Parts: sequence; C-alpha cells; structure tokens
Amino acid sequence: MAQFFKTSKVWVVDFTYDGHPRRWLKALPAGADAAAEMESLLGDLYGARTRLITVRAATPDEETQYIRGDLPRNMYCPTGRRPAGQ
Repeated sequence: MAQFFKTSKVWVVDFTYDGHPRRWLKALPAGADAAAEMESLLGDLYGARTRLITVRAATPDEETQYIRGDLPRNMYCPTGRRPAGQ
C-alpha cells in the first residue's frame, strides 16, 4: 500500500488592516515558520497598514472548509473581480 504524506499545513491568520480585523486561512509548507512568513507577506503586501495578531494551526473543520472552498467570502471583495454582467 502506498503511503501519502501531507506536505502542507493550513494556518489561521488573524491580523488588522487599517485597524479593521481580518482573517485568512493560508496553506504553507509543513515545517514552515508560519508567523514569520505571514509577518513578511503582510508587510510586503500592505506595509505599515497591517498588524499581525495571531497565527495558529487550523482545526480539522477549518481545514476541511478551506480545502472545499466553503469559507465565508469577504463581503467587500469576494473574488477580487466583479461578476460577469456587472
């Protein structure tokens, strides 16, 4: 029987953007320093407008929702682009 090894881990990232709370679920390589990587990524994307609050491993339910794409969408920009016809 073949063995399959999980090569990534899903993390819950809580941060603020211009003082407003935000949450991302982000898959990173297994063994990665998630807090350092997310601090760097947020700094690169948003500079001083963001502040990292917490980074924690996703629960099994959160990971399942992430994989299935069943997470709540951002109410301001659900996909980053407008739906066709609008």
